[in-house]
Amino acid sequence: MGRKQILLQRLRDGHEMSRRDKFNLVFWLSMPAILGQLSTIVMQYIDTMMVGQLGANATASIGLVSTTCWLFGGLTASIGAGFGVLVAQHIGAKEYGEARNVLRQSIAVCLALGLVISLFCVSIHSWWPVQLGGSPEVASLASRYFLVWSLTLPVMQLLFLSNGMLRSSGNMKTPMMLGVLMCALDVVFNLLFIPLWGVVGAALATSAAALITTACSFHYLVTRSPELRLVGDNFSLFTFHFSFPIIRRSLKIGLPMAVEHAVFCGAQIVSTMIVAPLGAVAIAANTIGIVVESLCYMPGYGIGDAATTLIGQSFGARRGDLIRSFSILTVGVGMGVMTLLGIVMYLLAPELMLMMSPDVEVQAQGTMALRIEAFAEPMYAASIVVYGVFMGLGDTLVPCIMNLGSIWLVRIPLAAVLARTMGLRGVWLAMCLELTVRGIIFLLRLRFKKIKIKNP
Repeated sequence: MGRKQILLQRLRDGHEMSRRDKFNLVFWLSMPAILGQLSTIVMQYIDTMMVGQLGANATASIGLVSTTCWLFGGLTASIGAGFGVLVAQHIGAKEYGEARNVLRQSIAVCLALGLVISLFCVSIHSWWPVQLGGSPEVASLASRYFLVWSLTLPVMQLLFLSNGMLRSSGNMKTPMMLGVLMCALDVVFNLLFIPLWGVVGAALATSAAALITTACSFHYLVTRSPELRLVGDNFSLFTFHFSFPIIRRSLKIGLPMAVEHAVFCGAQIVSTMIVAPLGAVAIAANTIGIVVESLCYMPGYGIGDAATTLIGQSFGARRGDLIRSFSILTVGVGMGVMTLLGIVMYLLAPELMLMMSPDVEVQAQGTMALRIEAFAEPMYAASIVVYGVFMGLGDTLVPCIMNLGSIWLVRIPLAAVLARTMGLRGVWLAMCLELTVRGIIFLLRLRFKKIKIKNP
Protein backbone atom coordinates (compact mmCIF):
# COMPACT_ATOMS: atom_id res chain seq x y z
CA MET A 1 0.00 0.00 0.00
CA GLY A 2 1.45 3.37 -1.05
CA ARG A 3 1.83 6.40 1.20
CA LYS A 4 -1.23 8.08 -0.35
CA GLN A 5 -3.43 5.06 0.34
CA ILE A 6 -2.10 4.85 3.90
CA LEU A 7 -3.07 8.48 4.51
CA LEU A 8 -6.53 7.96 2.98
CA GLN A 9 -7.00 4.94 5.23
CA ARG A 10 -5.99 7.04 8.26
CA LEU A 11 -8.61 9.60 7.22
CA ARG A 12 -11.31 6.91 7.04
CA ASP A 13 -10.24 5.30 10.33
CA GLY A 14 -10.44 8.57 12.27
CA HIS A 15 -6.72 8.90 13.10
CA GLU A 16 -5.03 12.22 13.70
CA MET A 17 -3.25 13.77 10.72
CA SER A 18 -0.42 16.27 10.90
CA ARG A 19 -0.30 19.40 8.79
CA ARG A 20 2.37 17.76 6.65
CA ASP A 21 0.17 14.68 6.14
CA LYS A 22 -2.70 16.87 4.98
CA PHE A 23 -0.52 18.84 2.59
CA ASN A 24 1.00 15.65 1.18
CA LEU A 25 -2.45 14.19 0.61
CA VAL A 26 -3.61 17.33 -1.17
CA PHE A 27 -0.45 17.28 -3.28
CA TRP A 28 -0.62 13.58 -4.17
CA LEU A 29 -4.28 13.80 -5.18
CA SER A 30 -3.96 17.15 -6.97
CA MET A 31 -0.88 16.49 -9.09
CA PRO A 32 -2.24 13.51 -11.06
CA ALA A 33 -5.56 15.36 -11.47
CA ILE A 34 -3.71 18.44 -12.77
CA LEU A 35 -1.61 16.35 -15.15
CA GLY A 36 -4.76 14.62 -16.36
CA GLN A 37 -6.37 17.98 -17.06
CA LEU A 38 -3.20 19.16 -18.80
CA SER A 39 -3.37 16.16 -21.13
CA THR A 40 -6.86 17.35 -22.07
CA ILE A 41 -5.46 20.81 -22.75
CA VAL A 42 -2.69 19.41 -24.93
CA MET A 43 -5.28 17.50 -26.94
CA GLN A 44 -7.35 20.66 -27.40
CA TYR A 45 -4.23 22.60 -28.43
CA ILE A 46 -3.27 19.99 -31.01
CA ASP A 47 -6.81 19.80 -32.42
CA THR A 48 -7.04 23.59 -32.65
CA MET A 49 -3.57 23.96 -34.20
CA MET A 50 -4.22 21.31 -36.85
CA VAL A 51 -7.69 22.61 -37.70
CA GLY A 52 -6.33 26.17 -37.61
CA GLN A 53 -4.10 25.34 -40.56
CA LEU A 54 -7.26 24.79 -42.62
CA GLY A 55 -8.21 28.48 -42.27
CA ALA A 56 -10.42 30.79 -40.20
CA ASN A 57 -13.67 29.20 -41.44
CA ALA A 58 -12.63 25.76 -40.20
CA THR A 59 -11.71 27.09 -36.75
CA ALA A 60 -14.89 29.19 -36.62
CA SER A 61 -17.05 26.16 -37.50
CA ILE A 62 -15.86 24.25 -34.43
CA GLY A 63 -16.10 27.36 -32.28
CA LEU A 64 -19.68 27.93 -33.41
CA VAL A 65 -20.91 24.63 -31.90
CA SER A 66 -18.33 24.18 -29.14
CA THR A 67 -20.56 25.71 -26.45
CA THR A 68 -23.44 23.49 -27.59
CA CYS A 69 -21.16 20.45 -27.24
CA TRP A 70 -20.25 21.57 -23.72
CA LEU A 71 -23.94 21.98 -22.96
CA PHE A 72 -25.09 18.49 -23.87
CA GLY A 73 -21.89 16.74 -22.85
CA GLY A 74 -22.05 18.32 -19.42
CA LEU A 75 -25.67 17.36 -18.72
CA THR A 76 -24.97 13.65 -18.29
CA ALA A 77 -21.59 14.39 -16.71
CA SER A 78 -23.34 16.43 -14.02
CA ILE A 79 -25.71 13.58 -13.20
CA GLY A 80 -22.73 11.24 -13.00
CA ALA A 81 -21.01 13.64 -10.61
CA GLY A 82 -23.95 13.32 -8.21
CA PHE A 83 -23.38 9.57 -8.03
CA GLY A 84 -19.65 10.18 -7.60
CA VAL A 85 -20.20 12.32 -4.49
CA LEU A 86 -22.20 9.49 -2.90
CA VAL A 87 -19.44 7.01 -3.77
CA ALA A 88 -16.80 9.20 -2.11
CA GLN A 89 -18.91 9.56 1.02
CA HIS A 90 -19.59 5.80 1.24
CA ILE A 91 -15.89 5.04 0.80
CA GLY A 92 -15.04 7.55 3.51
CA ALA A 93 -17.44 5.67 5.80
CA LYS A 94 -15.87 2.34 4.68
CA GLU A 95 -19.23 1.23 3.21
CA TYR A 96 -17.73 -0.39 0.11
CA GLY A 97 -20.76 -2.52 -0.74
CA GLU A 98 -22.95 0.58 -0.80
CA ALA A 99 -20.39 2.35 -2.97
CA ARG A 100 -20.52 -0.48 -5.51
CA ASN A 101 -24.30 -0.40 -5.53
CA VAL A 102 -24.23 3.33 -6.28
CA LEU A 103 -21.82 2.63 -9.15
CA ARG A 104 -24.21 0.08 -10.67
CA GLN A 105 -27.08 2.56 -10.55
CA SER A 106 -24.93 5.29 -12.11
CA ILE A 107 -23.92 3.16 -15.11
CA ALA A 108 -27.54 2.38 -16.03
CA VAL A 109 -28.90 5.89 -15.44
CA CYS A 110 -26.09 7.79 -17.17
CA LEU A 111 -25.94 5.55 -20.23
CA ALA A 112 -29.70 5.80 -20.74
CA LEU A 113 -29.59 9.57 -20.43
CA GLY A 114 -26.56 9.76 -22.73
CA LEU A 115 -28.36 7.83 -25.46
CA VAL A 116 -31.43 10.09 -25.26
CA ILE A 117 -29.34 13.25 -25.48
CA SER A 118 -27.28 11.80 -28.33
CA LEU A 119 -30.42 11.11 -30.40
CA PHE A 120 -31.70 14.61 -29.73
CA CYS A 121 -28.42 16.19 -30.87
CA VAL A 122 -28.44 14.11 -34.06
CA SER A 123 -31.94 15.38 -34.81
CA ILE A 124 -30.89 19.06 -34.65
CA HIS A 125 -27.39 18.86 -36.14
CA SER A 126 -28.28 20.30 -39.56
CA TRP A 127 -30.18 23.44 -38.61
CA TRP A 128 -28.72 24.40 -35.22
CA PRO A 129 -25.47 25.98 -36.56
CA VAL A 130 -27.63 28.19 -38.79
CA GLN A 131 -29.65 29.31 -35.76
CA LEU A 132 -26.40 30.31 -34.02
CA GLY A 133 -25.72 32.86 -36.75
CA GLY A 134 -22.94 31.16 -38.71
CA SER A 135 -22.38 32.02 -42.36
CA PRO A 136 -23.37 29.30 -44.89
CA GLU A 137 -19.76 28.12 -45.25
CA VAL A 138 -19.13 27.99 -41.49
CA ALA A 139 -22.55 26.48 -40.67
CA SER A 140 -22.08 23.66 -43.19
CA LEU A 141 -18.77 22.58 -41.65
CA ALA A 142 -20.15 22.99 -38.12
CA SER A 143 -23.16 20.78 -38.91
CA ARG A 144 -20.99 17.84 -39.99
CA TYR A 145 -18.68 18.23 -37.00
CA PHE A 146 -21.64 18.34 -34.61
CA LEU A 147 -23.15 15.18 -36.12
CA VAL A 148 -20.01 13.11 -35.47
CA TRP A 149 -19.72 14.54 -31.96
CA SER A 150 -23.38 13.72 -31.23
CA LEU A 151 -22.94 10.07 -32.18
CA THR A 152 -19.94 9.82 -29.84
CA LEU A 153 -21.70 11.32 -26.80
CA PRO A 154 -22.66 8.02 -25.05
CA VAL A 155 -19.04 6.86 -25.28
CA MET A 156 -17.77 10.13 -23.83
CA GLN A 157 -20.35 9.91 -21.05
CA LEU A 158 -19.11 6.47 -20.00
CA LEU A 159 -15.54 7.80 -20.01
CA PHE A 160 -16.50 10.77 -17.80
CA LEU A 161 -18.35 8.45 -15.43
CA SER A 162 -15.57 5.86 -15.18
CA ASN A 163 -12.82 8.41 -14.58
CA GLY A 164 -15.00 10.31 -12.11
CA MET A 165 -15.69 7.17 -10.07
CA LEU A 166 -11.97 6.33 -9.94
CA ARG A 167 -11.24 9.86 -8.66
CA SER A 168 -13.97 9.52 -6.02
CA SER A 169 -12.18 6.44 -4.70
CA GLY A 170 -8.94 8.42 -4.42
CA ASN A 171 -7.36 6.99 -7.59
CA MET A 172 -6.14 10.03 -9.54
CA LYS A 173 -3.23 8.26 -11.29
CA THR A 174 -5.24 5.98 -13.58
CA PRO A 175 -7.45 8.77 -15.03
CA MET A 176 -4.26 10.80 -15.58
CA MET A 177 -2.61 7.97 -17.52
CA LEU A 178 -5.78 7.44 -19.54
CA GLY A 179 -5.84 11.15 -20.37
CA VAL A 180 -2.30 10.90 -21.72
CA LEU A 181 -3.31 7.83 -23.74
CA MET A 182 -6.28 9.63 -25.25
CA CYS A 183 -4.11 12.63 -26.16
CA ALA A 184 -1.55 10.40 -27.89
CA LEU A 185 -4.25 8.52 -29.79
CA ASP A 186 -5.90 11.79 -30.81
CA VAL A 187 -2.61 13.03 -32.31
CA VAL A 188 -2.17 9.84 -34.33
CA PHE A 189 -5.75 9.86 -35.60
CA ASN A 190 -5.60 13.60 -36.38
CA LEU A 191 -2.56 13.02 -38.57
CA LEU A 192 -4.47 10.31 -40.40
CA PHE A 193 -7.95 11.82 -40.66
CA ILE A 194 -7.62 15.63 -40.94
CA PRO A 195 -5.70 15.54 -44.26
CA LEU A 196 -8.46 13.31 -45.65
CA TRP A 197 -11.63 14.86 -44.23
CA GLY A 198 -10.72 18.25 -42.70
CA VAL A 199 -13.01 19.37 -39.86
CA VAL A 200 -14.94 16.10 -39.94
CA GLY A 201 -11.63 14.26 -39.67
CA ALA A 202 -10.86 16.12 -36.45
CA ALA A 203 -14.18 14.96 -35.00
CA LEU A 204 -13.58 11.37 -36.12
CA ALA A 205 -10.10 11.41 -34.59
CA THR A 206 -11.44 12.51 -31.20
CA SER A 207 -14.21 9.90 -31.41
CA ALA A 208 -11.80 7.06 -32.17
CA ALA A 209 -9.45 8.11 -29.35
CA ALA A 210 -12.40 8.36 -26.94
CA LEU A 211 -13.69 4.90 -27.84
CA ILE A 212 -10.38 3.18 -27.10
CA THR A 213 -9.78 5.17 -23.90
CA THR A 214 -13.30 4.50 -22.63
CA ALA A 215 -12.84 0.76 -23.06
CA CYS A 216 -9.64 0.89 -21.00
CA SER A 217 -11.11 3.09 -18.27
CA PHE A 218 -14.33 1.11 -17.81
CA HIS A 219 -12.46 -2.22 -17.83
CA TYR A 220 -10.11 -1.00 -15.10
CA LEU A 221 -12.98 0.36 -13.00
CA VAL A 222 -15.09 -2.80 -12.99
CA THR A 223 -12.28 -5.37 -12.79
CA ARG A 224 -9.33 -3.83 -10.91
CA SER A 225 -10.41 -0.94 -8.66
CA PRO A 226 -9.97 -2.22 -5.05
CA GLU A 227 -12.91 -0.19 -3.75
CA LEU A 228 -15.30 -0.36 -6.70
CA ARG A 229 -14.65 -3.40 -8.91
CA LEU A 230 -17.82 -5.18 -9.97
CA VAL A 231 -16.30 -8.29 -11.60
CA GLY A 232 -14.49 -11.08 -9.76
CA ASP A 233 -14.74 -12.75 -6.34
CA ASN A 234 -18.37 -12.38 -5.24
CA PHE A 235 -19.02 -9.22 -7.25
CA SER A 236 -21.28 -8.96 -10.26
CA LEU A 237 -21.82 -6.11 -12.69
CA PHE A 238 -25.34 -7.18 -13.63
CA THR A 239 -27.00 -8.65 -10.51
CA PHE A 240 -28.63 -5.55 -9.14
CA HIS A 241 -32.00 -3.85 -9.10
CA PHE A 242 -32.78 -0.18 -9.40
CA SER A 243 -32.61 1.56 -6.05
CA PHE A 244 -34.79 4.62 -6.26
CA PRO A 245 -33.57 6.04 -2.92
CA ILE A 246 -30.00 6.02 -4.28
CA ILE A 247 -31.09 7.54 -7.58
CA ARG A 248 -33.11 10.18 -5.72
CA ARG A 249 -30.15 11.13 -3.48
CA SER A 250 -27.83 11.30 -6.47
CA LEU A 251 -30.25 13.40 -8.48
CA LYS A 252 -30.64 15.75 -5.52
CA ILE A 253 -26.93 16.47 -5.86
CA GLY A 254 -26.58 16.13 -9.63
CA LEU A 255 -29.75 17.80 -10.94
CA PRO A 256 -28.87 21.29 -9.68
CA MET A 257 -25.48 20.84 -11.34
CA ALA A 258 -27.13 19.68 -14.57
CA VAL A 259 -29.56 22.61 -14.56
CA GLU A 260 -26.71 24.98 -13.76
CA HIS A 261 -24.61 23.52 -16.56
CA ALA A 262 -27.48 23.82 -19.03
CA VAL A 263 -28.23 27.42 -18.14
CA PHE A 264 -24.51 28.22 -17.93
CA CYS A 265 -23.89 26.80 -21.41
CA GLY A 266 -26.99 28.61 -22.58
CA ALA A 267 -25.19 31.76 -21.51
CA GLN A 268 -22.11 30.60 -23.41
CA ILE A 269 -24.26 30.08 -26.49
CA VAL A 270 -25.63 33.60 -26.07
CA SER A 271 -22.02 34.80 -25.83
CA THR A 272 -21.26 32.98 -29.08
CA MET A 273 -24.25 34.71 -30.69
CA ILE A 274 -22.88 38.05 -29.43
CA VAL A 275 -19.50 37.29 -31.01
CA ALA A 276 -20.85 35.78 -34.28
CA PRO A 277 -21.87 39.10 -35.90
CA LEU A 278 -18.30 40.35 -35.37
CA GLY A 279 -17.14 38.02 -38.16
CA ALA A 280 -15.17 34.81 -38.74
CA VAL A 281 -11.93 36.35 -37.43
CA ALA A 282 -13.56 37.28 -34.12
CA ILE A 283 -15.19 33.85 -33.80
CA ALA A 284 -11.87 32.12 -34.51
CA ALA A 285 -9.96 34.35 -32.08
CA ASN A 286 -12.61 33.81 -29.40
CA THR A 287 -12.52 30.03 -29.93
CA ILE A 288 -8.73 29.81 -29.83
CA GLY A 289 -8.58 32.18 -26.85
CA ILE A 290 -10.89 29.88 -24.85
CA VAL A 291 -8.71 26.89 -25.71
CA VAL A 292 -5.49 28.69 -24.77
CA GLU A 293 -6.98 29.97 -21.52
CA SER A 294 -7.66 26.38 -20.52
CA LEU A 295 -3.91 26.23 -19.84
CA CYS A 296 -4.77 28.21 -16.72
CA TYR A 297 -8.12 26.94 -15.56
CA MET A 298 -7.92 23.20 -16.28
CA PRO A 299 -5.34 22.70 -13.47
CA GLY A 300 -7.85 24.46 -11.21
CA TYR A 301 -10.45 21.84 -12.12
CA GLY A 302 -7.89 19.13 -11.30
CA ILE A 303 -7.41 20.59 -7.84
CA GLY A 304 -11.18 20.95 -7.54
CA ASP A 305 -11.52 17.22 -8.27
CA ALA A 306 -9.04 16.49 -5.48
CA ALA A 307 -11.00 18.78 -3.15
CA THR A 308 -14.25 16.94 -3.91
CA THR A 309 -12.62 13.57 -3.15
CA LEU A 310 -10.99 14.73 0.10
CA ILE A 311 -14.03 16.62 1.36
CA GLY A 312 -16.41 13.81 0.35
CA GLN A 313 -14.39 11.13 2.13
CA SER A 314 -13.85 13.38 5.18
CA PHE A 315 -17.60 14.02 5.31
CA GLY A 316 -18.35 10.30 5.05
CA ALA A 317 -15.82 9.61 7.82
CA ARG A 318 -17.43 12.39 9.93
CA ARG A 319 -14.14 14.32 10.15
CA GLY A 320 -15.24 17.93 10.54
CA ASP A 321 -11.69 18.97 11.47
CA LEU A 322 -10.35 17.74 8.14
CA ILE A 323 -13.12 19.33 6.09
CA ARG A 324 -12.09 22.84 7.13
CA SER A 325 -8.33 22.26 6.78
CA PHE A 326 -8.61 20.53 3.40
CA SER A 327 -10.86 23.35 2.18
CA ILE A 328 -8.26 25.98 3.03
CA LEU A 329 -5.38 23.95 1.60
CA THR A 330 -7.01 23.12 -1.72
CA VAL A 331 -8.31 26.66 -2.30
CA GLY A 332 -4.88 28.11 -1.50
CA VAL A 333 -3.10 25.70 -3.84
CA GLY A 334 -5.61 26.32 -6.62
CA MET A 335 -5.33 30.11 -6.42
CA GLY A 336 -1.53 29.92 -6.31
CA VAL A 337 -1.24 27.65 -9.35
CA MET A 338 -3.70 29.59 -11.48
CA THR A 339 -2.16 32.95 -10.54
CA LEU A 340 1.23 31.70 -11.69
CA LEU A 341 -0.19 30.33 -14.93
CA GLY A 342 -2.08 33.58 -15.50
CA ILE A 343 1.24 35.46 -15.42
CA VAL A 344 2.73 32.98 -17.90
CA MET A 345 -0.29 33.36 -20.19
CA TYR A 346 -0.02 37.16 -20.12
CA LEU A 347 3.67 37.10 -21.02
CA LEU A 348 3.47 34.41 -23.70
CA ALA A 349 0.10 35.33 -25.24
CA PRO A 350 1.54 36.34 -28.67
CA GLU A 351 3.60 33.15 -28.93
CA LEU A 352 0.67 30.97 -27.88
CA MET A 353 -1.60 32.52 -30.50
CA LEU A 354 1.10 32.16 -33.15
CA MET A 355 1.17 28.42 -32.40
CA MET A 356 -2.58 28.13 -32.82
CA SER A 357 -3.28 30.10 -36.01
CA PRO A 358 -1.33 31.45 -39.01
CA ASP A 359 -3.85 34.32 -39.43
CA VAL A 360 -2.29 37.60 -38.24
CA GLU A 361 -5.64 39.20 -37.40
CA VAL A 362 -6.71 36.18 -35.35
CA GLN A 363 -3.38 36.29 -33.51
CA ALA A 364 -3.78 39.99 -32.64
CA GLN A 365 -7.35 39.70 -31.33
CA GLY A 366 -6.57 36.50 -29.43
CA THR A 367 -3.53 38.04 -27.73
CA MET A 368 -5.62 40.98 -26.59
CA ALA A 369 -8.29 38.66 -25.15
CA LEU A 370 -5.80 36.46 -23.27
CA ARG A 371 -4.07 39.41 -21.63
CA ILE A 372 -7.40 40.71 -20.35
CA GLU A 373 -8.37 37.30 -18.99
CA ALA A 374 -5.06 36.78 -17.17
CA PHE A 375 -6.19 39.22 -14.46
CA ALA A 376 -9.23 37.05 -13.62
CA GLU A 377 -7.33 33.80 -12.94
CA PRO A 378 -6.87 34.07 -9.13
CA MET A 379 -10.58 34.61 -8.45
CA TYR A 380 -11.57 32.12 -11.13
CA ALA A 381 -9.46 29.56 -9.24
CA ALA A 382 -11.30 30.39 -6.03
CA SER A 383 -14.71 29.74 -7.61
CA ILE A 384 -13.59 26.44 -9.18
CA VAL A 385 -12.01 24.90 -6.07
CA VAL A 386 -14.61 26.16 -3.60
CA TYR A 387 -17.25 24.64 -5.86
CA GLY A 388 -15.35 21.34 -5.58
CA VAL A 389 -15.43 21.65 -1.79
CA PHE A 390 -19.21 22.17 -1.81
CA MET A 391 -19.63 19.19 -4.15
CA GLY A 392 -17.83 16.96 -1.66
CA LEU A 393 -20.36 18.03 0.95
CA GLY A 394 -23.26 17.30 -1.40
CA ASP A 395 -24.10 21.01 -1.32
CA THR A 396 -24.75 21.97 -4.95
CA LEU A 397 -28.00 23.97 -5.13
CA VAL A 398 -26.79 27.30 -3.70
CA PRO A 399 -23.41 27.20 -5.53
CA CYS A 400 -25.27 26.54 -8.78
CA ILE A 401 -27.48 29.56 -8.18
CA MET A 402 -24.39 31.64 -7.44
CA ASN A 403 -22.74 30.58 -10.71
CA LEU A 404 -25.84 31.26 -12.76
CA GLY A 405 -26.57 34.58 -11.12
CA SER A 406 -23.02 35.71 -11.76
CA ILE A 407 -22.91 34.84 -15.45
CA TRP A 408 -26.45 35.98 -16.34
CA LEU A 409 -26.56 39.14 -14.24
CA VAL A 410 -22.98 40.28 -14.83
CA ARG A 411 -21.27 38.70 -17.86
CA ILE A 412 -24.05 38.54 -20.46
CA PRO A 413 -25.46 42.08 -19.98
CA LEU A 414 -21.96 43.56 -19.90
CA ALA A 415 -20.83 41.61 -22.98
CA ALA A 416 -23.93 42.64 -24.95
CA VAL A 417 -23.35 46.31 -24.15
CA LEU A 418 -19.55 46.41 -24.49
CA ALA A 419 -19.43 44.37 -27.73
CA ARG A 420 -21.29 47.15 -29.55
CA THR A 421 -18.49 49.66 -29.06
CA MET A 422 -15.45 47.54 -28.15
CA GLY A 423 -15.97 44.39 -30.21
CA LEU A 424 -14.27 41.23 -28.97
CA ARG A 425 -12.34 43.24 -26.37
CA GLY A 426 -15.63 44.12 -24.66
CA VAL A 427 -16.75 40.47 -24.56
CA TRP A 428 -13.56 39.37 -22.80
CA LEU A 429 -13.53 42.36 -20.46
CA ALA A 430 -17.03 41.38 -19.35
CA MET A 431 -15.82 37.81 -18.78
CA CYS A 432 -12.88 39.02 -16.68
CA LEU A 433 -15.06 41.19 -14.45
CA GLU A 434 -17.66 38.46 -13.99
CA LEU A 435 -15.11 35.79 -12.98
CA THR A 436 -13.66 38.17 -10.40
CA VAL A 437 -17.11 38.78 -8.90
CA ARG A 438 -17.84 35.05 -8.89
CA GLY A 439 -14.63 34.18 -7.03
CA ILE A 440 -15.33 36.77 -4.34
CA ILE A 441 -18.84 35.51 -3.58
CA PHE A 442 -17.66 31.88 -3.44
CA LEU A 443 -14.91 32.76 -0.97
CA LEU A 444 -17.40 34.63 1.19
CA ARG A 445 -19.80 31.69 1.30
CA LEU A 446 -16.99 29.29 2.21
CA ARG A 447 -15.90 31.62 4.99
CA PHE A 448 -19.32 31.79 6.63
CA LYS A 449 -20.74 28.35 5.81
CA LYS A 450 -21.60 26.13 8.79
CA ILE A 451 -20.84 22.46 8.16
CA LYS A 452 -23.16 19.89 9.75
CA ILE A 453 -21.70 16.41 10.27
CA LYS A 454 -24.23 13.57 10.35
CA ASN A 455 -24.23 11.31 13.40
CA PRO A 456 -23.24 7.65 12.89
